[in-house]
Amino acid sequence: MNTHSPDLTKQPPRSPRVRLGGYVILPRMLDKCRALLAGKNGEYHYACPLDQRFLDFTGIDPEALKQQVAAGHGDGELLQWITRHAPHKRTEPEVASWSAFAEQRVPSDAESRAYFNDQVSKGAPNREDIGTWFEWLDVDDYASFGGRV
Repeated sequence: MNTHSPDLTKQPPRSPRVRLGGYVILPRMLDKCRALLAGKNGEYHYACPLDQRFLDFTGIDPEALKQQVAAGHGDGELLQWITRHAPHKRTEPEVASWSAFAEQRVPSDAESRAYFNDQVSKGAPNREDIGTWFEWLDVDDYASFGGRV
């Protein structure tokens, strides 16, 4: 296995905004998978609902991807594997559009809005500028490792 597994008990995974092959979420998901395999995932979960959005868009099975990560492949090799094995073949414009939408996604129903508002009010009570899931994840990651919000 690749010896470069982030220790997510000491640092957050990459921001969901970081892209690989144009895909948001993917680098973060790979960090979480590597950390899980190394037993260093802390509070982070591989194939969580956010990751599932990427997995659904591409059609990639999370267990199959985990096997590739466990084999020690780097980000570029994993992107090539995803491109070859994704049941849903996407064009560059489709990936760009999906990623732009994901980056601006807000809670879309009453239940997710209530959860989101609760998390923000607990984690960043003085912040009124957090409206998207990605904004919240970036702030939460920062605060989780000692940052003052």
